Amino acid sequence: MSRPTTLGALKDSGYQSLSVSDELRRGLISRLRSGEKLFPGVLGYEDTVVPQVVNAILSRHHFILLGLRGQAKSRILRGLTRLLDDEIPALAGSEVNDDPFRPISRYGRQLVETEGDKAPIAWIDRESRYVEKLATPDVTIADVLGDLDPIRAARGGHVLSDELAIHYGLLPRANRGIFAINELPDLSGKIQVALFNVMQEGDVQIKGFPVRLPLDVLLVFSANPEDYTARGKIITPLKDRIGSEIMTHYPSDVAQGTRITEQEAWLDRAIEVRRPQFVAQLVERIAFAARDDKRVDQRSGVSQRLPITVLENAASNAERRSLGADQEYATIRIGDIYAALPSITGKIELEYEGELQGADQVARDLIARACAETFDQYFAEEDAAPVIEYFELGGALRVSETAQEGAVLQGFETVTGLVPLVRASDLINGDPGAPEVVAACELVLEGLHAKRRISRSDSGDYTRRQRRAPSGPASFGSDFGSGPDGPSLNDPFA
Repeated sequence: MSRPTTLGALKDSGYQSLSVSDELRRGLISRLRSGEKLFPGVLGYEDTVVPQVVNAILSRHHFILLGLRGQAKSRILRGLTRLLDDEIPALAGSEVNDDPFRPISRYGRQLVETEGDKAPIAWIDRESRYVEKLATPDVTIADVLGDLDPIRAARGGHVLSDELAIHYGLLPRANRGIFAINELPDLSGKIQVALFNVMQEGDVQIKGFPVRLPLDVLLVFSANPEDYTARGKIITPLKDRIGSEIMTHYPSDVAQGTRITEQEAWLDRAIEVRRPQFVAQLVERIAFAARDDKRVDQRSGVSQRLPITVLENAASNAERRSLGADQEYATIRIGDIYAALPSITGKIELEYEGELQGADQVARDLIARACAETFDQYFAEEDAAPVIEYFELGGALRVSETAQEGAVLQGFETVTGLVPLVRASDLINGDPGAPEVVAACELVLEGLHAKRRISRSDSGDYTRRQRRAPSGPASFGSDFGSGPDGPSLNDPFA
């Protein structure tokens, strides 16, 4: 069926326009009845944030999402467009998406007066009805509301006080749609007053000239809770007009966080990248450890982007190792996670104590803690007694992050009880190949090192627990050899 292209045809079609709030309500009610997922790709908010957003929309409220960085606030706001109609009609050429039946701009009113039912109609898709602005202190009234355009006035023969001389800003252009402001507290007070005026009175004042512009727009905001509650950051009248205040949060448990990370991480590589489940859990625990570490600034938060980028970087390290050996697939090992340190250090803000230690050391400690917690999920410490005893009796091992899994597995098989411990656990299922066994063995060794039962040097030497690191085991051959202190793999581990 063809869409009406004139006002007369639109009237004949029986089309009825709705306010944007009522349109969102209608779209939401339809999806609630059908059981359709409201915000695809947003995980972990099904019982917390999403019901509150639903209530705000059903109440026709302007609302704000409060949360630390990396909590899917922008994704939720952008997902609101799915509740809008596919397309709506507007007067062609209108900068403010004038409703053909109720134009609010002088241009729209004049067009209907002069053309009548022949007034041309344009159709606006739902994505074009979402306008987003990042609030910064340098945002001006002209950016948000508009400004007088002397060139437009001269060309049209208008005086500067004429509404037709105005170049409209982002907010009027979002008429009949959604206007989102990220980091609202960073917006200057005078801009917040302008927003309040629009929400309360429908008045727009540009360069001292008042323009009555009753905009039909849903205002939604995001903010960091620390900034939001800081005195003077958001003017009281504006806060009072925000109908709902909704708190977002980080994943409540490792399983939930793992699902988010697996969904968001880019792992479609030149070769297949395999990631054992315990590796995915370990990566997620790094973020959980950071959110509980006193050396990390918790006011800034630890974004969910941290485990996502760590998993991507670890996958790249595994991919690099396997491509060099011309293998068909790569398996992420614990050493690959240490190789992803740059993905951690850039994602955490440190307190004074952390600054003294350095981001690199803090990141290594977070990985070690994640290794210990993952170890505890699958093993009791006494289960690893034969492994600990091997090193206590003078055994040593050097693991290389770049060595191939077959050679590394030979070294692990010389450590009493290590490989049998892994194969008998729930860490790996079925009949895994060497890469999965190697990754599991590395987890055991790293877990014991994190629990201070064995030592590991920066060069990758595993030995008995002692204050001074030994000189290290001897190395023979190009891949794997045996020395007087135990088996060795040539290259350093992490």
